[in-house]
Amino acid sequence: MSDDHTHVHTHVQEFFTARAAGWDARFPDDGPAYATAVSGLGLREGDRVLDAGCGTGRALPPLRAAVGASGLVLGADVTPAMLQAAVRAGRDRDGRLLLADVAALPLGAGALDAVFAAGLIAHLPRPADDLRELGRVVRPGVTLALFHPVGRAALAARQGRRITPDDLRARPNLGPLLARSGWRMTSYVDEDARFLALAVREA
Repeated sequence: MSDDHTHVHTHVQEFFTARAAGWDARFPDDGPAYATAVSGLGLREGDRVLDAGCGTGRALPPLRAAVGASGLVLGADVTPAMLQAAVRAGRDRDGRLLLADVAALPLGAGALDAVFAAGLIAHLPRPADDLRELGRVVRPGVTLALFHPVGRAALAARQGRRITPDDLRARPNLGPLLARSGWRMTSYVDEDARFLALAVREA
């Protein structure tokens, strides 16, 4: 792991560790948005799905509902405090939690049928490489959902900043980034109530 990657990795852990305990209380109304976004993955009974950068596991219940008891739901996050908050919320009942970096997942090639990632892309130290790693662990032709429960403009306003042209989530930036990483963007929604980009893993 490069020094630059380690630095960003540590920064992300520090950021989320400080906020883990109160994370769900800050965003109590996001549940329906997560459920709607999960429906975009087209999951079926028995599918195997990863919530990459799962945080407190808010996507795990709708993911479990989508794949049923016979499916496999994994939640991976690099911050122990976020996974502990997921356990306190009881979401470990809906999926298996992994302390893991999305840059080096402890999963075999082609092991999964879909990847869900909420609020992840802004925190990736090497976005193209990290998206390529997500592509490694899925079968060709399956879907990646990049989600945020509010759109880019609403998020920027919440954080007291403006959207900049270099925002990775901007459509002109995200499409080519995904393409370089082995994904083809198939859908893009950026509205006040949600951000959701869907991409298919190329063969």
